Amino acid sequence: MPRREVTVQGPLQATPRDIEEINRVFSGAFTERYHRDGMAGVKVPTLNPTVWRYAIADAADGALLWRDDLGHLAAFNMIHRSGVEGWMGPLAVRTDCQGSGVGKGIVREGIARLKEAGAKTIGLETMPRTIENIGFYSALGLRPGHLTVTMAWDVYPGEDRPAPGGTVPDWAEASRAAGELAERLSPGVDFSREFALTEEASLGGVTVIQAGAGADAFALWHTVALAEARTGDELRVLKLGATNERSFTALMLKLQEEALSRRLRRVSVRSQTAYDWAFGLLLKIGFRVHWTDLRMTLAGYEERLVRDGVVWSNWEI
Repeated sequence: MPRREVTVQGPLQATPRDIEEINRVFSGAFTERYHRDGMAGVKVPTLNPTVWRYAIADAADGALLWRDDLGHLAAFNMIHRSGVEGWMGPLAVRTDCQGSGVGKGIVREGIARLKEAGAKTIGLETMPRTIENIGFYSALGLRPGHLTVTMAWDVYPGEDRPAPGGTVPDWAEASRAAGELAERLSPGVDFSREFALTEEASLGGVTVIQAGAGADAFALWHTVALAEARTGDELRVLKLGATNERSFTALMLKLQEEALSRRLRRVSVRSQTAYDWAFGLLLKIGFRVHWTDLRMTLAGYEERLVRDGVVWSNWEI
């Protein structure tokens, strides 16, 4: 049967008061997506409200939602910008509003805002096996690129394994060094908001491999659980930079120490496979493939790959 016509109001500014509604739309939309892909047993959990608060704060005035004529949440789009890098996610449309044009509207709004803000890269990530999604975004001007492969390294398999003492970084110094390295490797990229929000909400930490007075590699990571009502058991990397294979490997080993010091079971990273040498090093170290996403960018606003080294920016929360 054809979808009913849907009238929505928006975009409206999302706030933490909207998290419960956002969570319901998120879980329902993605659960249906998996079912339509043949995975009937999958139910996508609601996300940790702390994670949503971070996403809303990170998106700032790009945290947008749309409501139907009864005032109920119909769709949302979290539009992020880290300097010249712009991306959208999570975004979702309520299941009964899909096919009505609402989805096209929220993506177009995100693209327009990122262009206006001066973003040089505009993109998002979607499920690589879902041809409907790829076709939908392609019709809006986005083009498929490389995979983002979620990879995990189990570093704490036993409850009785002793943990060494942890380190508490000087946030101001660590974030300064990391920010300078990110700018040097990928001019115009600015992760300062992510560093500040992580510190303010005590979501995780930053690890820096020093090289003289500066940094040779860095990682911004969270330990807060993604799913609601679950405990955190992993160190999850959001932003990463390294100058070469040596510093990248040193960073991974340091992240293992960080996980051990917090008695976490694993380190997880989202490897952008355009940097094939880094993907290969992760496999060599012992990381295992857990999940894949397809990176898509707007035509004319593609990612600028680092020539010497690597910068990974997680386009998820």
